[in-house]
Amino acid sequence: MMKSRCKWVNPNSKIYIDYHDKEWGVPVYDDQLLFEYLTLEGAQAGLSWLTILKKRDGYRSLFEAFDIRKVAAFDEQKIKALKNNPAIIRNELKIRSTVSNAKAILNIQKEEGSFSQFLWSYVNHQPIVNSWSTISNVPASTKLSDSISKDLKKKGFKFTGSTIVYAFMQAVGMVNDHTTDCFRYTTIRGKS
Repeated sequence: MMKSRCKWVNPNSKIYIDYHDKEWGVPVYDDQLLFEYLTLEGAQAGLSWLTILKKRDGYRSLFEAFDIRKVAAFDEQKIKALKNNPAIIRNELKIRSTVSNAKAILNIQKEEGSFSQFLWSYVNHQPIVNSWSTISNVPASTKLSDSISKDLKKKGFKFTGSTIVYAFMQAVGMVNDHTTDCFRYTTIRGKS
């Protein structure tokens, strides 16, 4: 029997299916992995998610496996080299935002103890479980993502508009937006 999945998943794409079935919506508490997801969501702005998934290994390789300290130390020469590398999205603003976001995360770690602690405090350290019956019910942003976006921007983050932040919240399990007919809806609920 075929598994029922969220309708946004391309049933002919293994990379899409694997991402949906194994990662999307699973709560993430590791700062380095949160940084990776934030970078990928920002890179996706204006592009398809499939494009980003296909370049994910390139991002991991070129951004030092998302080691926050190493990325925060990237200089102009490194940024220029990244801008010319087809393994990632060659958008200078997006590349620069990854470096500045790494610096902002380091500041949050000093102030809050961890980036994870800071982010998860917005949802009282518990995933918000929605009950959407269809993908058309799922919002692109919420008042909460508006608020987090505003706070991140105040702390120096870039490419963290409310829609990007909400997609990030979905990806890292701060919200469970699997539709109720998706097999992952209940399996993830059991983990949160």
